[in-house]
Amino acid sequence: MNFRKKLKLYVITDRRLKDEIKSTKQALEGGATSIQLRIKNAPTKEMIEIGKEIRKLTSEYDALYFVDDRLDIALATNADGVQLGPEDMPIPTAKEIAPNLIIGASVYSLEEALKAEKEGADYLGAGAVFPTPTKLDVRVIGIDGLKKILESIKIPVVAIGGINHENVKEVLKTGVDGVAIISAIIGAENVRKATEDMRKIIEEVIK
Repeated sequence: MNFRKKLKLYVITDRRLKDEIKSTKQALEGGATSIQLRIKNAPTKEMIEIGKEIRKLTSEYDALYFVDDRLDIALATNADGVQLGPEDMPIPTAKEIAPNLIIGASVYSLEEALKAEKEGADYLGAGAVFPTPTKLDVRVIGIDGLKKILESIKIPVVAIGGINHENVKEVLKTGVDGVAIISAIIGAENVRKATEDMRKIIEEVIK
């Protein structure tokens, strides 16, 4: 499976909803193609321990493993990549420190998308497509905002923000390479089933 295809179903952990390791395993069993470790305000040592477990699991299931924000945790846990926001380490600096890591950029407007691509990001996490309960202060770009980014960008784009089983087809039809999901999968009672159902919908739209 090539890089773009591995971005199809990108599941992001959230300890407010479920334990990272258990939910990662269930999401991988259900067909997640990428996992992003996202922990806010946890000790670095704990993040490394959890990251190493997620690395083992993602290797077992041939999925990509990314770390949110923290380049040091990505390097310490042998991640495939790191996801950086506009306020995180600048992309050129991250590429200089870790030339072999995949660098993803979180973008919330066309201007940020163009800047991230120019700076050398390998893919974009673009959103929020819809309002989301996991990030209340996030800017919402809507389907139209997502389309504008896709029209102007050549690198892979993963849509993020408020995407669920009901609205995912609408998002996929814009031509994105994949969707990043938190609540609709990690917040589900049965993470494996929620992932399987999401993967089926994705496979119907992205051939």
